[in-house]
Amino acid sequence: MSDRKIDPATEKLATSQGAEIPPQEDEEHSETEPVPEAIEPDQAMSPEEAEQARKSYLLKRFWISARGYWSRRGDRLAWPVSIGLLALIGLNVGFQYGINVWNREIFDAIEQRNASSVYYLGALFPPLVLGSVALVTIQVFVRMLIQRRWRSWLTKALIARWLANGRYYQLNLIGGDHQNPEARISEDMRIATESPVDFVSGVISAFLSASTFIVVLWTIGGALTLPVGGSSITIPGFLVVAAVIYAFVTSGSIAYIARNFVQVSEVKNQVEAEFRYTLTRVRENGESIALLGGEEEERNDLDRTFQKVREQWRQLAHQYMRTTLVSHGSMLIAPVVPVLLCAPKFLDGSMSLGEVMQAASAFTIVQTAFGWLVDNYPRLADWNACARRVASLMMSLDGLERAETSDSLGRIARGEAVDNTMLSLRDLSVSLGDGRAVVKETQVEIEPGERVLVAGESGSGKSTLVRAIAGLWPWGEGSVNFRANARLFMLPQKPYIPTGSLRRAVAYPQEADSWNAEEIGSALEKVGLGHLKDKIADEAPWDHTLSGGEKQRLAFARLLLNAPDIVVLDEATSALDDKSQDKIMETVINELPDVTILSVGHRTELEAFHSRKITLEKRDGGARLVSDVDLIPKKGKRMSISRMWGKRQDRH
Repeated sequence: MSDRKIDPATEKLATSQGAEIPPQEDEEHSETEPVPEAIEPDQAMSPEEAEQARKSYLLKRFWISARGYWSRRGDRLAWPVSIGLLALIGLNVGFQYGINVWNREIFDAIEQRNASSVYYLGALFPPLVLGSVALVTIQVFVRMLIQRRWRSWLTKALIARWLANGRYYQLNLIGGDHQNPEARISEDMRIATESPVDFVSGVISAFLSASTFIVVLWTIGGALTLPVGGSSITIPGFLVVAAVIYAFVTSGSIAYIARNFVQVSEVKNQVEAEFRYTLTRVRENGESIALLGGEEEERNDLDRTFQKVREQWRQLAHQYMRTTLVSHGSMLIAPVVPVLLCAPKFLDGSMSLGEVMQAASAFTIVQTAFGWLVDNYPRLADWNACARRVASLMMSLDGLERAETSDSLGRIARGEAVDNTMLSLRDLSVSLGDGRAVVKETQVEIEPGERVLVAGESGSGKSTLVRAIAGLWPWGEGSVNFRANARLFMLPQKPYIPTGSLRRAVAYPQEADSWNAEEIGSALEKVGLGHLKDKIADEAPWDHTLSGGEKQRLAFARLLLNAPDIVVLDEATSALDDKSQDKIMETVINELPDVTILSVGHRTELEAFHSRKITLEKRDGGARLVSDVDLIPKKGKRMSISRMWGKRQDRH
């Protein structure tokens, strides 16, 4: 990458695949809590109990990060907007009470045929309605403002952690429940941050409404005396008692009927994510599928995946049917119950028509407040599932962060090379996340301008060694050291081609305007893509338009533009024929005569373009460097290092 310096102790190396050095988390978008300690299930727990404990912790883990939005380092508008939302909820309940009183007054005036009061109350109604509508509208805006800013804050914090230190890549190398992170960061995060705001505002509104209108019911209804046999029974606050019993029955019914809602919703979200991933794989590999005629197999695979989606939606539909049975029945019955309960007192003249209607309105509001769970249980279940999926990704990132600082799992050190060395590997061992060695005790020193070929049979750890050099593979021992202020560029076997114009694709990972059109055109010409010079400004799906060989040529055009101090080629010419490979390598050597090259490749033809060859051999306990020979004889320090390394190998 042009003009980017390497501080081996702190920075990640960038690649032409797009693995740029991610930005550090700033104060506005960083999580305020330290990484939580790893929680291991109690060995005495049954598998079901351990799974339930894990799910409970996932919700706790989500809130550890999510609550940071309201912390000192969170969003500066978090508390003012939240307090404003609470104030709006309170004002709206006040307007609800005003309309409830208006109901009593208007029906009393109609019952008394008091024309002046009817006209006065009729004129008073529009301001009440307009005020209530305005408050609700502003409340919706403020609520969605909190949701939008909270999601933005938490998403940026999670993305920063995901991209930091190559963790987005390392997640592919470790076990854990973090599949489809893109779906967790997008759709699951949206639901995980939207629903809690709706829930909290709904609960507060329901509590204030229930508290206010229970007082109204108690005041209006008073006590109800019922004759029983030869005596009578007096029920104080009978409307309140009826409201509580009614709410208990409906809420208890929904809680029982929808007891499996959370589990069904969680599985549904998972299979939906898997179906989206399968569709994405088909789109990304469309050319290979078409050339192989694999449409029928892909259709069968999609059918199998979608069948799981259909099955989960079927179970979810059953859950919705049961909850709808209770909620719709409650909606129909609730307005009638208070009228029937108040009828005896109205008929004996102890309640006016206005009081009956006010009681009916208050009873409905109380039932709506008490029935909040009935109406929102499905959304609560959906939130539960989404929050757990986001937290699962957070926990996997927690594990990687702990591994970065833990002494229990060895990590490859990164430092500064000494003397005139460009790159040195000191006792480098590369291990898997479980500690098993892939490459063992590698010792290499490369001087400026050397062109070193890394050879070995397939599976001997060559690409793993490259990832360790790039810093993408952190586990192991020993150190990788670069010359101070050296600029590194990496060419993988499958170059990443971003969306947009060809100019952006060639300039990536730098900005599209980092070089002018003439410079980009010249680079394309040198790597054999001169026929694309006139399309530099064209926007097209270049990832699907270019062949594998053209993509590798484009990656070499990036290399020529960046002109780094050291380049690592990981099978970077595998899609080119021998003649094209020779021409590309000659171009690199001629255009960048001082660049240090570290190549991984199988073709023996590559030896002609390198001055040195090191060979890895796969062995039990990890691949080892078995030879280090000069392809172009050279005297001096490098030769003595080679002899020293040969003696070291003899001892093993």
